[in-house]
Amino acid sequence: MAIVSAQNITKSYRKVKALRGVSFDVEEGEIFGLIGPDGAGKTSLFRILTTLLLADSGTATVDGLDVVRNYKAIRRRIGYMPGRFSLYSDLSVEENLEFFATIFGTTIKENYHLVEDIYKQIEPFSERKAGKLSGGMKQKLALSCALIHAPRVLFLDEPTTGVDPVSRKEFWEMLKKLKREHGITVVVSTPYMDEAMQCDRIALIQDGAFMRIDTPQGIIAAYDRTLWAVSSNDMHRLLHDLRECRGIDTAFSFGESLHVTVGAELAPADLEAFLTGRGHGAVKVEPVEASIEDCFMALMQTHIES
Repeated sequence: MAIVSAQNITKSYRKVKALRGVSFDVEEGEIFGLIGPDGAGKTSLFRILTTLLLADSGTATVDGLDVVRNYKAIRRRIGYMPGRFSLYSDLSVEENLEFFATIFGTTIKENYHLVEDIYKQIEPFSERKAGKLSGGMKQKLALSCALIHAPRVLFLDEPTTGVDPVSRKEFWEMLKKLKREHGITVVVSTPYMDEAMQCDRIALIQDGAFMRIDTPQGIIAAYDRTLWAVSSNDMHRLLHDLRECRGIDTAFSFGESLHVTVGAELAPADLEAFLTGRGHGAVKVEPVEASIEDCFMALMQTHIES
């Protein structure tokens, strides 16, 4: 039985449709990722699943309990880390953790084993006001507070946004350890496509709808377009010229190169000749394997066209 289940969830705000019939299941002990840009509907879905917002239609359960009828019981079984830092900035690190333990009827000592690896990194600053912590430290404190009552499911809404790369890497290592050693189910959202590979399964969400749900490897394996990485000595003009080349379907910036999808009639040598004729030097065209971001862009294009 799925520990989190949603069926045909819809939600609108005036004229904006935030969720359009979303359905999915999360298995116990799984790290499940909602991957999509700002405004895709991730936070609305999280707030419904954590009993903070009512859906317009559809049903959802967490740990076998209905999010509407059993909201009080659900709140004791989940940990929720919202996108914005929501702890008490004028309380110290230790005071925040003690407060959250107390309201759930437990103590830091009772569940310290759950937060030890995380909390010990900020324990030297236990008397510092939470509002004075760095982004990475705030993140660790928020996760500790979400874990201190030993929840069955963790809901983490864009927990690594605005955090440095080292802290992001450490954070994902913590989540994997929580899953591996304590069996905690994690539902996490992120706009960072590279973080999708850290999840067991992901849902790619855009405009309030899921475009695909699968393992990261499964989504990449289903990518069926010819993909090239293209660069030249004039990257600023390159994107414009690529989009004018016959045989190229899409062209997007991707790190130090541009990723283009092409039709069968275009060969790398043809594209090199085209770009050289446009005045580009140091032209480089090479086939590449798709990333989650490439898959997202392809699915989004299909979603728009349909």
